[in-house]
Amino acid sequence: MQKKLIKIIISLLLFLITLIINFENKYINGAIYVIAYIIVGFEIIKKAIRNIIKGKVFDENFLMAVATLGAFVIGEYPEAVAVMLFYQVGELFQSYAVDKSRKSITELMDIKPEYANVERNKEIQKIKPEDVKIGEIIIVKPGEKIPLDGYIIKGKSSIDTKALTGEWVPRDVIEGEDVISGCININGVLKIKVTKEFENSSVSKILDLVENASNKKSKSENFITKFAKYYTPIVVIIAVILALVPPLIIKDQTFSEWIYRALSFLVVSCPCALVISIPLSFFGGIGGASKMGILIKGSNYLESLADTEILVFDKTGTLTEGTFKVRKIKGINIKEEELLKYAAYAENYSNHPIATSIKKAYNKKINESKIEKTQELSGLGINAIVEDKEILVGNEKLMKEETIEYTKSQEIGTVIYVSIDKKYAGYIVIADEIKKDSKIAISNLKKINIKQIVMLTGDKKDVGESVAKELCIDKVYTELLPDGKVEKVEKLLKEKSEKGKLAFVGDGINDAPVLALADIGIAMGALGSDAAIEAADVVLMTDEPSKIVNAIKLSKKTMKIVKQNIIFAISVKIIVLILSAIGISSMWQAVFADVGVSILAIINALRVLRVKKQ
Repeated sequence: MQKKLIKIIISLLLFLITLIINFENKYINGAIYVIAYIIVGFEIIKKAIRNIIKGKVFDENFLMAVATLGAFVIGEYPEAVAVMLFYQVGELFQSYAVDKSRKSITELMDIKPEYANVERNKEIQKIKPEDVKIGEIIIVKPGEKIPLDGYIIKGKSSIDTKALTGEWVPRDVIEGEDVISGCININGVLKIKVTKEFENSSVSKILDLVENASNKKSKSENFITKFAKYYTPIVVIIAVILALVPPLIIKDQTFSEWIYRALSFLVVSCPCALVISIPLSFFGGIGGASKMGILIKGSNYLESLADTEILVFDKTGTLTEGTFKVRKIKGINIKEEELLKYAAYAENYSNHPIATSIKKAYNKKINESKIEKTQELSGLGINAIVEDKEILVGNEKLMKEETIEYTKSQEIGTVIYVSIDKKYAGYIVIADEIKKDSKIAISNLKKINIKQIVMLTGDKKDVGESVAKELCIDKVYTELLPDGKVEKVEKLLKEKSEKGKLAFVGDGINDAPVLALADIGIAMGALGSDAAIEAADVVLMTDEPSKIVNAIKLSKKTMKIVKQNIIFAISVKIIVLILSAIGISSMWQAVFADVGVSILAIINALRVLRVKKQ
């Protein structure tokens, strides 16, 4: 990008020098024009030759090469340089955000374990995960990442899976259960027997998915390229007819005169107004989107949004708040406030997300002198003595292990059971909250004729289906890891029409592979992970799903203005070409007409900046 800008500036300075000074020696003038042309036009000529070899003859590079070289042949050096400069400035605008280089997503993903603690010769050795073999025993201490896939042969704990599933509630694991690499061990020490080598482990597959998903992604073709496919062969054929037919059928007409006119025709045919006005129309749309808190990373993504048919949402942090709150308290022969108090006191010294949400719901100062002792029971919960009472706070497994008779709750969410002095006292339901904006978003997306709305989540089936039902989402797939999400999106991509696009909306590290794979990746910018924002094509800076409706409406408005500019520019171009073909219009008049069209098209494009919240 910077190199292209430097080339344009140097070429422009040389061009202006010759126009202002106008050296008496025509060879000096000519040499400066040639140097200016080579600096700014060499890459275009090279691309044109390369594409001709590949069989892609009639593209915008071929048109620019033929027209500008034709200008040199007929002695219109300033025209050749000016046209190429126009084109390169337009290309600079067009490619500014579209092909903006991304950092390596893999570097952003903090899931790759750096080492594994392996039992070898009755010693614990710290080695690279790549060097651990199937069947070996690894030790994972609290706070460490699980380096390889396997199953627990000793120990119990809670593991943080959000980097892989996007879910914030830790998963409790005990002996005999499978665990996957990339998760973080929260409390107890785990002894794990390795079942997969590192290259086949979950974390390795996820890193590979992120790195390669963008290669599978269908790239939207720039509009000017699509336009050139039809426009270029038409003007080239007309120019050839203009050079050969009139001298053969009109008396006293020479080939030299009509070849000159044909070359002039080719030069005039260069769509300068289009290569300036089209990118600026898109950037007007991108500017309008930014005023609404929507960052669109390129004009091809803005164009694609108008053709969205399928919208796929992640759940946690996208349609829901991604933070867990106490939703219900049910006491058995005890007041709800008192049940919450004992649970909050028992959880006082814990930093577990569940403990944090209980203490937040209690929202009173805890008198620590009333807490005699607390014991964290890995993968089960907390045992504490509060006000001389034994308080147990935890999951179903804890109730079963302590042989406490309890009534299983059918509530949707994470259910925390409480017992006081070995007697069941009730339960607390902790769940994620659906964003108020989500219902509006789904409703409005259906109003603008999005054919299918799908939700993917790593959460449990009952939780996922409950959220989908409340929001009236068409399809839901639950308990998915990143590779499962990729698999579902690959299937959904086959369901859209040839012109239609699939957009995926997510916020977490685990969403990065799908964001890179979808036709349009949309990330939540305020709370989303760096990896998700980097992989996405569109970023919603306020985390409101309803912004997607605004983005789609804006893209349709932008495309309408782009089409208006195209029709206007081509209409003027056809008139100028006819006048040029019959020898009435000069090339500089044609350039002036093009500049006039560009200015009017730019003014039209600025209308996109006048946006209202949809």
